[in-house]
Amino acid sequence: MNVAVSPTERSLSWRRTLLVAVLCLLAPGAFAQAPSPADSRAQAVTQVVLGILSYARWPVEPAQLRLCIVGPTQYTDDLVKGTTQATGRPVVVQRLLAGHPDIVSACDAVYIGKLTGDERSRLFASLIGHPVLSISEGGDQCTVGSLFCLRVGDEQVSFEVNLDSVARSGVRIHPSVLQLSRRRAPES
Repeated sequence: MNVAVSPTERSLSWRRTLLVAVLCLLAPGAFAQAPSPADSRAQAVTQVVLGILSYARWPVEPAQLRLCIVGPTQYTDDLVKGTTQATGRPVVVQRLLAGHPDIVSACDAVYIGKLTGDERSRLFASLIGHPVLSISEGGDQCTVGSLFCLRVGDEQVSFEVNLDSVARSGVRIHPSVLQLSRRRAPES
């Protein structure tokens, strides 16, 4: 069975297709599906990290905060895009290798992913005596030097704080952030 399509109908169909294409280019999110669970977790991690950074004070406040991602991570896809804090201060995000020689001078904060024990030890040794805030993606690193350790769950992102590391870091953290966390006791 052949169905005849008039030139007018063909023109309208073509125009509709063109209109949808233009709308997708002008407003790509308008036709997007809901974010995947992984995207939602990445966005939640970004919000928690930005919140922690906004309540931190360095001895000399950087005009532009430099956040370095060190090691393989699961939840930094949203963070890598770069962002601005609620205060308007831009946050420049870059990836660095764990053994990068200028990590201390290139970073005001480090977001730490999966590292070997040696890489982690060398990283934390290089941070001693420097005001660099450290946030670990995994909770196990809170016992070995990170100031904050994220706990990423299906429904929420929380964090722990290592008070001993905070005290030694040279970075001041607002007390209300410390009260929100699940505290990790200082090492003996």
